[in-house]
Amino acid sequence: MLYLVALLLHCLPLAMGQYDICKSWVTTDDGPSWEFYACQPKAMRMKDYVTVRVDPAGITCGDPPERFCTHENPYLCSDECDASNPDLAHPPKLMFDSEDEGLATYWQSVTWRRYPEPLLANITLSWNKSIELTDDIVITFEYGRPTIMMLEKSLDNGRTWHPYQYYADDCMEAFSMPARRVRDLSTTSANRVLCTEEYSRWAGSKKEKTVRFEVRDRFAIFAGPDLKNMDNLYTRLESAKGLKDFFTVTDLRMRLLRPALGGTYVQRENLYKYFYAVSNIEVTGRCKCNLHANLCTFKEGSLQCECEHNTTGQDCGKCKKNFRSRSWRAGSYLPLPNGSPNACAAAGSAFGTYERRQRVVTAKSTTAKTTTTTPATTTSTPLAATTTQPASSIRPASEFTASVPVRATQKKTAVQSPPNTAALGPKLKPLDPPENIRAAPKSKAGRTAHSAGKRHGKKPASSKSSKLIRLEPDSGPVAPIETYKDCECYGHSNRCSYIDFLNVVTCVSCKHNTRGQHCQHCRLGFYRNSSAELDDENVCIECNCNQIGSMHDRCNETGYCECKEGATGPKCDDCLPNYYWRQGCFPNVCDDELLLCQNGGTCYQNQRCICPVGFKGVLCQQSRCEADKKDCNGGPSVHGSLGTILLGVLALQLRGWVDL
Repeated sequence: MLYLVALLLHCLPLAMGQYDICKSWVTTDDGPSWEFYACQPKAMRMKDYVTVRVDPAGITCGDPPERFCTHENPYLCSDECDASNPDLAHPPKLMFDSEDEGLATYWQSVTWRRYPEPLLANITLSWNKSIELTDDIVITFEYGRPTIMMLEKSLDNGRTWHPYQYYADDCMEAFSMPARRVRDLSTTSANRVLCTEEYSRWAGSKKEKTVRFEVRDRFAIFAGPDLKNMDNLYTRLESAKGLKDFFTVTDLRMRLLRPALGGTYVQRENLYKYFYAVSNIEVTGRCKCNLHANLCTFKEGSLQCECEHNTTGQDCGKCKKNFRSRSWRAGSYLPLPNGSPNACAAAGSAFGTYERRQRVVTAKSTTAKTTTTTPATTTSTPLAATTTQPASSIRPASEFTASVPVRATQKKTAVQSPPNTAALGPKLKPLDPPENIRAAPKSKAGRTAHSAGKRHGKKPASSKSSKLIRLEPDSGPVAPIETYKDCECYGHSNRCSYIDFLNVVTCVSCKHNTRGQHCQHCRLGFYRNSSAELDDENVCIECNCNQIGSMHDRCNETGYCECKEGATGPKCDDCLPNYYWRQGCFPNVCDDELLLCQNGGTCYQNQRCICPVGFKGVLCQQSRCEADKKDCNGGPSVHGSLGTILLGVLALQLRGWVDL
């Protein structure tokens, strides 16, 4: 019976669909155990969990009350907006409510009564959580769609913003960009930011209400028109650089730049018919859990991934404290169909240490560089696995607790205090702690680490085995290194060095691409991972700036590189409109919309015009038939006649030389 249950659980991932379950209880030759899979939450309506903000202040109508008109009846201004009256108010929350009996409720801006000053409004949607879009963003406008607007996204909770798509009735006039359609993009440009005129031209306020950001059309580039080949989409999300991040957001912002005009120019005698009104914003997506969770719940005012695979964090973006034997990695869609979970593995306890060599005042030894000592007994205090002090705090050396092994020739007495470093002399250098120095495993964590050491063949401090201690030549016998707790390196180093003249302790040999006194900064060429805590091994992410498109290999705190002229994108690996890529971004010589080849010429890869016979020039604008020729249709020219005469003279001279 148990076997049948295990078999059923093993088949659940196939029965429930791709990436719907994180693990299954299976029975193998070694006994029952969990089998892990890459997993992700179900898609859901994200507007149910959104926080909305509208600015600038005073852009929402009703304070003071005002009348407004419609384009269909521009002189019948009988409608009113009054914030003090619930029946006449149009607050932002009405963009996300359920509309009963088909009656549209909507947020509305003030009218354009201050024309020609621009009527600008920002609508910001925030989730305080990374989400992955799975369907189109659909914005429904009442009384006409804007003639100019932008959609922007943020990946860092609104600290920085990046354009997502431009909308205008004339893209070239509004944004100096040619109009493009998403369905015309290719596999190499699926994440391109473009301008579309499809949702901005006037077609009547009741006929055309929606503005879309076409997620499905971009998916269809890889998965086909009906999104049946999802395996190909998942494969490209793993392999195509920046594609997965393109569909990931923490915030969205609509910048409304010019309202609907009714298909005409602005009529200044009736400005009450120009305003914005949004009745619904539909955003469909899933919580981003880095393929480490199949559930996402709303807790304490924000969405939280129910992390599996021994991961933790809001996005399952780091390993649990006792599962860091290898660096955290996001799950992978590959290999199909179940992907790779990249689960975090259990790790032993890690202790930070502050170390310093002390010199023993004994007779000078010049005979041996290494010596064997007898077993030593240590008096020690268990070291803490973590530090709770902030990175800015600096503690003097006197506050650290020492754990000093006692030499066989000494009495087994109490713990010694750190010596005065001024007496150490210039020859003293830091040493790695020898293996026989260990904190006594008194706590539960210590016992776990202690027993783990036994399982891996390491003997504890009380072992009867001999140990070697290094000595510098001509420096006299040296006592073993002192070990101290609380290095305050956030787990990126377990060694500290005391700088005497500054009276500070600084971390030594910071790992995980960190630097600084407490390993709290990222090395040049790396930037801070905003979704990881300071003690995470993946707190610093490589900039990966494109060497050709960027000014250098460093980036700002959000991971954006400094691009050369014409280059764009977070890593400077794309070109701005009207530029083409050829080992760098160069201005288009020609294109299909602005720099047109003339006289029947064709544009080749935006780099040159291929001219028909009889024409030349960068844009084939110049005729080969020049003005000083006698016959442009093929007759002999002046230059041709002179050439014939010169050849004749030369022939006569040659004949004369032969006769001589």
